[in-house]
Amino acid sequence: MSRPFARALTASLSVLTAAAVLPVSSAAPAAADGGIIGGRQVQVSDSPWTVAVSSRDRFGGTRAGQFCGGVVVARTMVLTAAHCMSRSVLGVARGEVRDLKVIAGRSDLRADEGAEIPVREAWVNPDYDGSTNSGDVAVLTLATPLPEGYVLPMADEGDPAYEPGTRAEVYGWGDTTGAGDYAHTLRAAQVHVLPDSVCQEAYPGNSDGTYLPASMLCAGEARGGKDACQGDSGGPLVARGELIGLVSWGSGCGRAGSPGVYTRVSEVLRVLRKHS
Repeated sequence: MSRPFARALTASLSVLTAAAVLPVSSAAPAAADGGIIGGRQVQVSDSPWTVAVSSRDRFGGTRAGQFCGGVVVARTMVLTAAHCMSRSVLGVARGEVRDLKVIAGRSDLRADEGAEIPVREAWVNPDYDGSTNSGDVAVLTLATPLPEGYVLPMADEGDPAYEPGTRAEVYGWGDTTGAGDYAHTLRAAQVHVLPDSVCQEAYPGNSDGTYLPASMLCAGEARGGKDACQGDSGGPLVARGELIGLVSWGSGCGRAGSPGVYTRVSEVLRVLRKHS
């Protein structure tokens, strides 16, 4: 981690832990109508902290180059998934992507509202483990700051937002069916935080990954039907007006018995403090 980035990160962390909670739009259960599995169309103006991570050079211009999601946690800082910055996703080494950008304030990827902000620096958690999927977080530093109102506070360890049964929402522009049908417009789905035991039973350690409660969070519905999917990675899971998870991994999309797994944001804060 470079010294300027470390200084910026340290300053941002002091703000993040004291940030005021932003209101989150209410969410009623919705039938599957496209978007995130079991989700509904929403406006980014109601969740301005939700951003698209894009590269037209690597992913084409049809959907503005969107390939992952992200969340604004400081005016120049966006969190996303570490695996989004991997060669297996990008097709090349991260340093070879010359047009990496964050798209903010845009609900429909085919439109031109909002801003496309170049990423000045991308930092990937050096403790990320691709075999277990633990530590799945990366930090994108923006070349231009976003308004303060775009910033979403992060829930630290012990926050009641992590309690099982808590209602949460996951946001993204990813696959709407699990069959490669990607959304053009921002979608959200209501899910619930699930007990760690549910994910430990679903993912005891196999080719999909290993559920580790200290660094991961389990969310979904017992019957399935509501979930994040491909293209949503790195996007936010929000509960009680706070960021509690980043879309990370799972088996399929919206399957009963295979809930979504998220990087636990209290662990993200620990990682950022360790490396700041």
